Amino acid sequence: MALAPPLQPSLDAPLRARGLRKRYGDTHALDGFDLTVDAGSVHALLGPNGAGKSTAVHTLATLTRIDEGEASVAGFDVRTQHAQVRSAIGLVGQSAALDEVLHGRENLVMFARLHGMSTAQARARAAELLTTFDLDDAADRKVSTYSGGMRRRLDIAAGLVTRPAVLFLDEPTTGLDPRGRADVWRAVRRVVALGTTVLLTTQYLDEADQLADRITVMDAGRVVAEGTPAGLKSRLGGDRVLVGLAPDAEGESVRRIVAGATALDVRLIDGTDPSGELVIEAGPAGGTAALLAVVRALDAASVSPTHVQLREPTLDEVFLHLTDHPAPRPATPAPAHLDGGPR
Repeated sequence: MALAPPLQPSLDAPLRARGLRKRYGDTHALDGFDLTVDAGSVHALLGPNGAGKSTAVHTLATLTRIDEGEASVAGFDVRTQHAQVRSAIGLVGQSAALDEVLHGRENLVMFARLHGMSTAQARARAAELLTTFDLDDAADRKVSTYSGGMRRRLDIAAGLVTRPAVLFLDEPTTGLDPRGRADVWRAVRRVVALGTTVLLTTQYLDEADQLADRITVMDAGRVVAEGTPAGLKSRLGGDRVLVGLAPDAEGESVRRIVAGATALDVRLIDGTDPSGELVIEAGPAGGTAALLAVVRALDAASVSPTHVQLREPTLDEVFLHLTDHPAPRPATPAPAHLDGGPR
């Protein structure tokens, strides 16, 4: 069998990986992982805990050795050029790397000084980042008084002190409430506006949909799909019609009626017997035609739905289609942590 040519580093694709493998005992944390990330984009690694997302980040950031495969970051080989890779990246892990006793400004100045900046340079860079991430008003407060979203924004700012070409964000919204997550999403968009390439790991499908230019779906250490959010959704073949059923409706009976009248694929979901919600795949006829056919079928059967809605497929449905199991539901927000095992 002919050998594949060596992976060629490219500044147009500052993150590249081919055939990465990493084992922890009998666990294949990465099992032939491939990745190409375009410059100036947000690329999401999407998958449940144990999918290998954090392991992929750790190998690309030279924190974990690759067992097999090859990769480059900002044009540098992750196997042989550790120092150069680390000088080109910022890394924001699942646990905040902040000193809570210090003020926000003091944290950023400290990080800048640790990276070799003069005091004047460090203060100027800290002031710039505090403004960029809307933290001016809290700059001289102790980090212990910050909300979760503010801490994560400061953590992201700290990762940008050296103006890295690539920023790794490892599940940056873990443990945050919806407002904190929205704050972090705005921060990520600002990072990209500054020209930085972002590799984001997440188990939140809505997060990947909101932020990512492209998504790599991972499961059990493998890449199961890659593409734009819209492209991944298009694999499911078109729009869905959602029909909400009243509590007194016989869900399975209505499902059979609609399926028989429309010849469409009709599923009953989210229901506690006897009611629920019908999901109808529009098929090649298109969403509008399917919607009209469903409404006519319901009317002919004298069924009064609580709602009828036309929408595109969701990433939840894409994940189910690709992996044969539902997308995970992250636990109720809790303090973020980082353990040593594969993720």
